[in-house]
Amino acid sequence: MPSTHLTESTAMTFGLKLAPQHRVYAGFAIYSFAMGNIFPRLPDIKRAMAIEDGTLGLSLIGTPIGTLAALTLATPILERVGFRRALLWLVPLLALVYSVAVHAEGPVALFLMLLPVGLMIGSVEIILNVEADRTEFLLGRRIMNRAHSFWSMGFFGAGLFGGAMAHLGLSPQLHLALVVPMVAVSMALFLGGFEPAPARFTNSGDKPPIFARPTLPILVLVAVTLSAMLLEGASIDWSAIYMRTVFESGPFVAGFTVALFAFSQATTRFFADSFVDRHSPSVVARVLLATMAAGVLIVFFSPAPAVSMLGFALLGIGSSAIFPLAISAAAQRTDRPAAINVAALSQISFIAFLLGPPLLGFVSDHWGIRSAYGIGIPFIALSLLTAGSLGRRPAAKTVDARDLASQRMEAPVGEA
Repeated sequence: MPSTHLTESTAMTFGLKLAPQHRVYAGFAIYSFAMGNIFPRLPDIKRAMAIEDGTLGLSLIGTPIGTLAALTLATPILERVGFRRALLWLVPLLALVYSVAVHAEGPVALFLMLLPVGLMIGSVEIILNVEADRTEFLLGRRIMNRAHSFWSMGFFGAGLFGGAMAHLGLSPQLHLALVVPMVAVSMALFLGGFEPAPARFTNSGDKPPIFARPTLPILVLVAVTLSAMLLEGASIDWSAIYMRTVFESGPFVAGFTVALFAFSQATTRFFADSFVDRHSPSVVARVLLATMAAGVLIVFFSPAPAVSMLGFALLGIGSSAIFPLAISAAAQRTDRPAAINVAALSQISFIAFLLGPPLLGFVSDHWGIRSAYGIGIPFIALSLLTAGSLGRRPAAKTVDARDLASQRMEAPVGEA
């Protein structure tokens, strides 16, 4: 115990002094940078293994299987370990395990190496999303979408960095090895002083269940998120391969397409909260879903690389705030602790990620990679039908009562 206390005190001294919401933003950005660098290199990994899209898709489901397991089982473990300690260890470890996974010599080995990656991703998802909700409550205003915008910004940086490394001819193994110290130093610098915010609602003292069972309202929120989850996964996993396959683009253009998707997603998420406050979550979601549908059609019919990039940019805009809005809606429910509702929503929504890679790979092998994006249309229709569950009244009406908390939390972190 004394050594642990000394380590944490040293980390707090070393880390920058940041307001609580800024630490949340930094956590999302560093985490996504750690996980995002592999995606611009998927064409190189596929070529080195000499496999087809369907086989690569089956290999990639190691990550969502591990993620689903963590989202199902990790909440009580994380609460015992502590969010702070878990986050500071898991994000650098995530980068390290990715750097090991890219040494896989075949699809089966890649699948097995991605399983622990998924376990870490699921755990970090719970920590950061619950922390964003708790900080949002204390601030008295929405920060969830902005927090997720920093996730996209981290992914944008990963796309640019990964594309540049591929363009320079660095192997995926050396590239991912360079990411590890970058992530470790960033976590120490920006999250060294991280202290979890208090729980949004008082706990009854009951022990949280091992399995986060989804309730009917959570299942409706799942239906809202499916299209965004599927098409976000399709854009992240397959956009670089799409550009290399359809247009024979170079490695930097392929990596830049991944970055462009993330940038448009990040920009929309950064400003989305003000639109949600002005209108309502359901209205904003319907506009985004329509934008997503336009992006799918453009990618499907695109005659040129620049047109495809526009389509992926629209997919980034359209998928930007759907999942964060659903996370907020789940966390704000008072029937159960926020961590359990977030885990229940996330673990079912991530089935789209679980089914996405092999489904899109199968479609690509049989009907071409363009057709893999067309299967998103019926999911978008389902999301449009259920978007009303996100809330119909402007969120600003619910915020005014917390102005005092907002003023208190806007003080420097040392005074909070």
